[in-house]
Amino acid sequence: MTVQVGVIGTGMIGQEHIRRLTDSVAGAEVCAVSDMDIERAKEVASGVNAHAVDSGHDLICDPQVDAVVVTSSGPTHAEYVLAAIHAGKYVFCEKPLATTAEDCLRIVEAESAHGRHLVQVGFMRRYDPGYRAMKRAIDDGHIGTPLLMHCAHRNPTVPETYHSAMATHDTAIHEIDTVRWLLDEEIRSVQVLTPRPTALRFDHLTDPQVMLFETTGGARVDVEVFVNCQYGYDIRCETVGERGTVALPEPSQAVMRSHGQVRMGLHQHWKTRFAEAFDVEFQEWIGGVLDGEVTGPSAWDGYAAAEIGGATVSALHTGEVVDVPLNDRPPFYA
Repeated sequence: MTVQVGVIGTGMIGQEHIRRLTDSVAGAEVCAVSDMDIERAKEVASGVNAHAVDSGHDLICDPQVDAVVVTSSGPTHAEYVLAAIHAGKYVFCEKPLATTAEDCLRIVEAESAHGRHLVQVGFMRRYDPGYRAMKRAIDDGHIGTPLLMHCAHRNPTVPETYHSAMATHDTAIHEIDTVRWLLDEEIRSVQVLTPRPTALRFDHLTDPQVMLFETTGGARVDVEVFVNCQYGYDIRCETVGERGTVALPEPSQAVMRSHGQVRMGLHQHWKTRFAEAFDVEFQEWIGGVLDGEVTGPSAWDGYAAAEIGGATVSALHTGEVVDVPLNDRPPFYA
């Protein structure tokens, strides 16, 4: 059986996922696409023998579409995810699930009322082999109870449109989800420190930022976000336990020896650093759709990330420790 997928949004990430579903993922076929720019939608559709649809809502209602991928602009996510739930169709939504915690809760409530897990959120790091190895080491007790976690998220540069809150909502949001997943604990409070700023940033941007989280179990987590590091796309994570540590491995790169030097290349973009994770993420999602049970990051995970992200931005503005106003997890997401 082949899952007929409709994709809403044909910008950069939408085209990446359409290519992935077409060329790398077994059991999937992109049959329909939509975009605010209908001409772009038609052009993308023609490249994969799909048809362009006038709107995202029309695509969701298309009887040929078995499952939906939402890669449109963030403010449109909630309406499309809610429409997919109403239609009883599986929906993969790129982060964010919604741009407000309130809209995320609407999705949580709608899915709970529907009674089936239909929603998966695009937190691809859970599918990276290095992060999965860390998760196994922590869950198997090899380092004892986790006490500390150190994370870094560095980008070579960002465009001028990038602003200080995006360090949370667009960048550290992946660390926020990863921390919750690795430790299997919620984040209950956050503080943001602002070190001496790099002179290579735009004047309106606070960079770098250091985010300090405390989990419900008492673990302490620091996340360095430095989006003008200049040298490459560098993701780091180390968990310190009572009896040992486990760290994210360096991505595999060729080691060159020449001209009296030993050199290794560095990734310059998330698309290459997490290419394998994206492939595995979509392969497992399609497998879940075929099996009738998706098990990836849920609507609750999307809601939790939104609440924690909102508290983090508040902490950036106030300089204070901010408690995360997280609702109790419904039994549906236990």
